[in-house]
Amino acid sequence: MIYQSTLKRSLTISGIGLHTGRQITMTLRPADSDTGIVFHRIEGDRRVAIPAISANVVDTRMATVIGKDGVSVSTIEHLMAAFSACGIDNLHIDIDGPEVPVMDGSAAPFVAMLREVGNRAQDKRRKYLAIRKPITLVDGEKRVSIIPSRFFRITFDIAFDHPSIGLQHRAIKITGDSFRKEIAAARTFGFLHEVEYLKANGLALGGSLDNAVVLGKEGVLNPGGVRFQDECVRHKILDAVGDFSLLGYPLLGHVKAYKAGHDINHQVVEKILANPACWQLVESGETVSHNSLSLGNRPAMAMAGIAEI
Repeated sequence: MIYQSTLKRSLTISGIGLHTGRQITMTLRPADSDTGIVFHRIEGDRRVAIPAISANVVDTRMATVIGKDGVSVSTIEHLMAAFSACGIDNLHIDIDGPEVPVMDGSAAPFVAMLREVGNRAQDKRRKYLAIRKPITLVDGEKRVSIIPSRFFRITFDIAFDHPSIGLQHRAIKITGDSFRKEIAAARTFGFLHEVEYLKANGLALGGSLDNAVVLGKEGVLNPGGVRFQDECVRHKILDAVGDFSLLGYPLLGHVKAYKAGHDINHQVVEKILANPACWQLVESGETVSHNSLSLGNRPAMAMAGIAEI
């Protein structure tokens, strides 16, 4: 059986917030089985617990934002993707600002720190949300569908009228290893005119070439260029891993996305949860050593009726 997992010990992470430009500190603390991922927003003497689940999403325009009782935590998707890929089910996160630190614009720093601390297996079995019937959502040019699979797979296509992006396609089975090697280091990206507009309006105050791929009219402005030729679509996959983690359970299904972003990802998560006839909670029937949890690898379910796609 595969058991739920938390961190072996507490971990503190500090960095700049993308939009506020503020120095923000988070402390990740081990949590009991069945706790889930819970952010604790600290503001003066006030402390508000915000579980990282779809029901608490309050904004998806430029990032995934969760909130409760009038306070919020923004840009959680990269950190949530790292938790998902590293197999971390339960955690408390004390955060002293309104957004998760942007780090280098990717999930790689989070993955490296989580792997250094390591996971501790817990006493309850991990449950997975297995898609049983296809679900599709279309919003203008954006389209996301999810079909049954014994694994968590993502196929993503993007199209931008820009010489450094154009059409990009990538398909991947998400495991701890594949995420770490192929997806985690892909950085968030944006266009120079959009960054200038945001900064003029008091946003993206912490954004720079150190934490985002910035595209001018002719190409990439970052001195080192891109980390992958298809870094943009890889980052879209990274975001999707984080967004779909807000289902509250690891996903078994094949996500197929075209021009998707946080908004439609959230809509699909909500549609899944609103249609329980399309999914089922399952437990692994495969015995795996607890050491494998440190990589976040999630083997195929030995469950009848889940096709491999």
